[in-house]
Amino acid sequence: MKLFNNTEIAFSLKSDSELERAYFLFKLIQSQPMVRIGTAVTNFAIKAHLPVEGLIRSTVFDHFCGGVTEEDCIPNIEKMYDYGVHSVLDYSVEGKETEEQFDIVKEKTLKNIEFAKEKGAVPFVVFKPTGVGRFALYQKITEKKELSNHEKSEWITILNRFHEICDKAKKYDVPILIDAEESWMQDAADNLVEELMEKYNTEKAIVFNTLQMYRHDRMQYLKELHQRAHQKDFHIGLKIVRGAYMEKERDRAEEKGYPSPICENKQATDDNYNEAIDYMMEHKKMALFAGTHNEESSYILMDLAKQHKIEPNDERLWFGQLYGMSDHISFNLAKEGYNTAKYVPFGPVRDVMPYLIRRAEENTSVSGQTSRELNLIKEERKRRKL
Repeated sequence: MKLFNNTEIAFSLKSDSELERAYFLFKLIQSQPMVRIGTAVTNFAIKAHLPVEGLIRSTVFDHFCGGVTEEDCIPNIEKMYDYGVHSVLDYSVEGKETEEQFDIVKEKTLKNIEFAKEKGAVPFVVFKPTGVGRFALYQKITEKKELSNHEKSEWITILNRFHEICDKAKKYDVPILIDAEESWMQDAADNLVEELMEKYNTEKAIVFNTLQMYRHDRMQYLKELHQRAHQKDFHIGLKIVRGAYMEKERDRAEEKGYPSPICENKQATDDNYNEAIDYMMEHKKMALFAGTHNEESSYILMDLAKQHKIEPNDERLWFGQLYGMSDHISFNLAKEGYNTAKYVPFGPVRDVMPYLIRRAEENTSVSGQTSRELNLIKEERKRRKL
């Protein structure tokens, strides 16, 4: 029997009613029209301040989020940890644009580093570049445009936030994952994170960048980064994912008349992803956080680890999935002793909705993902009835 088909282990944490809720949600997500209608209605309800938080909370929010605050997440974190699955707390408030908000995210991230230091269940801390600085500024730097004096000082403030976070991460020995975002702001983030790696990754990987492998240029970037790391003698930490902004990327490329940065099809993305994990496992002084819901890539990575004599619990290798998804991968990997972590989003219900909507839209665009989840849930319901 293939490892990821074991539904008893996969859903060991879910009560019968939670299993039913999961079935209901994935059934909804499977339908593109339903996701579109649901998204529109939810956005309207939130903007109109209608009392829908309770409904959202008891359905989609509680399935895909750990809670409203870090403290809220603790019971979920501890329950998963009993089964060997770790948690990465992700303050998933998106699209904020004020200095005050950026400082809130910085403070949250610093607090999460302390939280992670205390809790063995939380091995990493994560934040997004636009959580601590304005998207338009990263974009302007990526486009190599001249900054005004005001923007220059704003950028220095952003750099200081990054350094404050990474300083503390190094001091507390808690690795930090920095998410990737849209391609038209990413160069600025990549250059900054590489400087941080050079400074903080002297003994091992503390600072991790993220590569979205649905971009056809990322393999080349990885090889060039490796050369620079070799010359300057620092460790590379990378979270490797397929990517989260595909529709947006394609639409913008078409609208602005430049070649799309996205691979031509899913197979090309899969090949790109598998090539990246293969490359990273081959080279020393690299730490890999493989964020994937793809079973084949997970099997490939397990084989590569065996091939390169990397133990399942080696701190340079982690598997990661999103909370509320792909439990058949997370819990079965953990059972085999692999370092496995769930990304656990948290934040006020209203503020986390853009994140949740993106998740739902992403799921409808990945054919096969949702039906696989549904089939596994059906299997487990049948097993429990028997």
